Amino acid sequence: MPTSLCRPSLATIVSGLYASQHGITGNDPSRKLPGGKTGELYQQQRAEIIAKIDNVRTLPNLLKEKGYRSLQTGKWWEGHFTRGGFDEGMTRGFPQEGGRHGDHGLKIGREGLDTVTRFIDKTVAEDTPFFIWYAPYLPHTPHNPPKRILKKYQGKGLPESVAKYYANVEWFDETNGQLISYLEDKNLRDNTLIVYVTDNGWLANPAQLNRFLPHSKQSPGESGIRTPIMFSLPNQLSPQMRTDLVSSIDIVPTILGAAGVDIPDNLPGLNLFEDMKNETPIGRDTIFGEGFAHDMDDLNDPESTLMYRWVIEGEWKLILSYDGLNVSYKAHHKEVLGAPRLYNLIDDEHEQNNLAKEYPELVNRLSNKLVDWYLVNSRKVLNAE
Repeated sequence: MPTSLCRPSLATIVSGLYASQHGITGNDPSRKLPGGKTGELYQQQRAEIIAKIDNVRTLPNLLKEKGYRSLQTGKWWEGHFTRGGFDEGMTRGFPQEGGRHGDHGLKIGREGLDTVTRFIDKTVAEDTPFFIWYAPYLPHTPHNPPKRILKKYQGKGLPESVAKYYANVEWFDETNGQLISYLEDKNLRDNTLIVYVTDNGWLANPAQLNRFLPHSKQSPGESGIRTPIMFSLPNQLSPQMRTDLVSSIDIVPTILGAAGVDIPDNLPGLNLFEDMKNETPIGRDTIFGEGFAHDMDDLNDPESTLMYRWVIEGEWKLILSYDGLNVSYKAHHKEVLGAPRLYNLIDDEHEQNNLAKEYPELVNRLSNKLVDWYLVNSRKVLNAE
């Protein structure tokens, strides 16, 4: 049940691959193409980006092995829902009008849950296991929550933009509660795995509605990449708070593991299911991440727009920035792209104190871990000393 994530993240959740592997590294083609956004080449490249989903085995396709039927609702960038392997869905996709984010699919949650509940009823009647992609356009902009929710946050001294964002978050939470209640009413809750993951960071701009602050969205900082990931399966998983290092790349293998489906060898993530079930530590001390510019440049070279990579090992986090082509959102990136940054996340979770110059050997060792993850061939590290 992913919420409203950006395009590369959605492709990762449905494929289990890093963006540099599935190749969908940005939201759109470059706006610098001849003819701009309305030009023929721009539209052609939009179609080429969507076609990349055809080259990966998606979660809905993998679950078919065990007879699962799947439903797409909400945000979905990759064309018609069938291109992701879904049996049913709401999104018609590009080139249909509004196909960029998910067209008809974006009504889910904001305009009720009937599509989801009807699908549940049908699959239950057919005694068929189901997978539901619930990715509502919440708490995504537009921040236009119902007045009954917004009034809870007004009069508390909050800027209007912040109050509306908080209300949008509650609106999203409310729809999750409605969906969980439906599963409970149908006696399905105990044996239904729910996976919850949120968008990649948003700090509401107190001075402007529907805008975010630097160091949040599109940032390698903790406000941009750190998110709760929750798994709930009451008949097998006991409630527990975990401090293990996990990533959205673990979602696909974990779902497959819970469903008893063979996990493809090419997936970089871990199947967390048995460790969660047995309440044992997850055998990992390091995770990696990467960030690319909003607009794609060379569609077949992910490095062309590589902006940063990061590695977290225990309490330490290293961020390296790269000189990938970046034509959009430069104002938000100028403060998060620079010399190597090293932070102790236990002592400095807000990443205020760059310790790179104090621990050069640690920077070098963690940099080598990034090289071992994958070697960057065509870009330079910014301000490397």
